[in-house]
Amino acid sequence: MKKLFSATLLLLASTSLASAEGTLQLFNWGNYTSPELLAKFEAETGIKVTVTDYDSNDAALAKVEAGGSGFDLVVPSANYVPIWAEKGLIVPLDDSKLKNKGNIAPEWMDVAWDKGRVYTVPWQWGSTGMAVNTKVYGGDINTSDVFLNVPPELVGKINVVPEMNDIVNLAIMWAGGQPCTEDTEVLKKARDALIAAKPNWISMDYGATEKLSNNDWAASVNWNGSTMRARLANPDVKYGYPKEGYVLWMDSIGVLKDAQNVEEAYKFIDFIMIPENAAMISGFARYANGIAGSDAFMPEDMKTAPEVVIPEEFKAAGRFLPTCSAKAQEYMTAIWTELQK
Repeated sequence: MKKLFSATLLLLASTSLASAEGTLQLFNWGNYTSPELLAKFEAETGIKVTVTDYDSNDAALAKVEAGGSGFDLVVPSANYVPIWAEKGLIVPLDDSKLKNKGNIAPEWMDVAWDKGRVYTVPWQWGSTGMAVNTKVYGGDINTSDVFLNVPPELVGKINVVPEMNDIVNLAIMWAGGQPCTEDTEVLKKARDALIAAKPNWISMDYGATEKLSNNDWAASVNWNGSTMRARLANPDVKYGYPKEGYVLWMDSIGVLKDAQNVEEAYKFIDFIMIPENAAMISGFARYANGIAGSDAFMPEDMKTAPEVVIPEEFKAAGRFLPTCSAKAQEYMTAIWTELQK
């Protein structure tokens, strides 16, 4: 999903985007696209990629659904891919134009959210957990109590990223439920915990990489790659996997139905499935990808990083979010709306 949102666009994007030979419009999560990758793609193909940022799945969906976005490619999270497909906003891929599709690792090929990879190919995947400055707090970081029962050392020093699906489902799992539950007792427990905890948070904001790095925040619910980037700048930052259950996600790239630069879009998708290029994406944002053979080109510090390589003892607690039912989505939205007040 994720993310590392930056209000500044990676590359300047025009508000009125139009088709032009040798150009491509990518709509992606902020601070998530490797500039080195874009420079290499342009050098090899002559195609200039303009990246426009978004900060949530819902924001991206609403923007494109409104029509006239001018974008060619989008990168939704796993639980949103079926929504994009059902709404007809992304189109089935023409595999004849994707000679590198066979590079998708087998475990990421026949995924629940896109069987046989009809609509999308992998971008990056990771988890949502707890980033904590262990110099400030020395207790257990592998629990959602870090943000739902805030330890005294972290009161007024912990941020919560404003990503509804991640935060509400973390609370649901903490309350003993499964993601996208319709169990009202579990939902009430999760809702009450979130509302009670909020006064102890410093903010609900993006930018955790920078603010954990420079000690503006002592902790944050955060994504693993962002946390690794923070740790490289501030060795006191550690990443925790909530034992009650934590979110796993994969963001995948697809072609929009109204794409104007279709051939360029296919060239880009094929390009990112070359192992060396997939490793560039990962090396920048610090998340794993779904391309076989890319490990050989990954930065050495990612090959054993605890934020990237999930420790065996925490693997079973990870959950990929399903696409929620309309009722479950309604409940979550109600909780989230109340939390924003």
